[in-house]
Amino acid sequence: MTSPRVVLVTGASSGIGEATSRAAASRGDHVVLLARGRESLERVAADCDALGAASTLVVPADVSDDAAVSEAVATTMERHQRLDVVVGCAGVVAYGRLEEVPVDVFDQVLATNLHGSTNLARHVLPVLRDQGGGSMVLVGSLIGHLAVPDMGAYALSKWGVRALVRQLRVDNRDRPGIRFGYVAPGGVDTPIYRQAATYGDSVGRPPFPVASPERVARRVLAIADRPWLPSQVGPANDVIRFGFTALPWVYDRLVNPLFRVVAQDLVAPVVRGPGNVLASDQRLNGLRGDQGNALVGVARNLQAVVRRRRSGS
Repeated sequence: MTSPRVVLVTGASSGIGEATSRAAASRGDHVVLLARGRESLERVAADCDALGAASTLVVPADVSDDAAVSEAVATTMERHQRLDVVVGCAGVVAYGRLEEVPVDVFDQVLATNLHGSTNLARHVLPVLRDQGGGSMVLVGSLIGHLAVPDMGAYALSKWGVRALVRQLRVDNRDRPGIRFGYVAPGGVDTPIYRQAATYGDSVGRPPFPVASPERVARRVLAIADRPWLPSQVGPANDVIRFGFTALPWVYDRLVNPLFRVVAQDLVAPVVRGPGNVLASDQRLNGLRGDQGNALVGVARNLQAVVRRRRSGS
């Protein structure tokens, strides 16, 4: 019987991070839960205890704050004296054209998603290198391989996360016992869409086909042990990536109307504002986003488009 592993998860208070924490707990690991909001972390910790975690440790921290990440890693080492698996799930989203999104919101998306991943690596790497082993998995996105409308900050941040994983692999070839993994989901049923900053004329929703956060979590933990496994989660990812790379003239012509119908909600009321980007807002935190069936959402969007064309608006 193997000893319980120490698994540190950022973004553990919701969505993929929560699902990953629960999956690690279910196999009897020690779980260390990082996110900005203590209340949501305590809820996840209670669930992890019930699922069989060897132990739970709640460490409220904003990954965009380098000092906070340093302290969180130090706290973890004081408790466990090692790190076996580190998973970077913390992420926020802003919708709107580049010129529409306020500077502080745009910059904070980059600070959380990209700089937060870098901060995590900066303070975890010395531990993993001293140990001579361990895994670090960063959760990116299909959008880290594409350009899509109204998501410039998120796309830039997730392209950067993908580059960061590649750089970490190159820089740490002298420690072959350290594994660096990358996971790129497509649409996932999490609250991130409803929590997003919104400055455009519609709100976001997970595009079809929508994966469960548990499915992504299983891939994350599998890649922690076998980083050569496929990084893409979702059957549509490879098709869309092929179109973006091999048929850019077709992709660029189609992406705007298709994204609007498939990945936005044209019926829901638009409430413009920073969402949870600038500060923690735990009201919508949870394992799932509960935005309903994606195909039903597409049908409603198509009806809305038809109505608007008939009315001339």
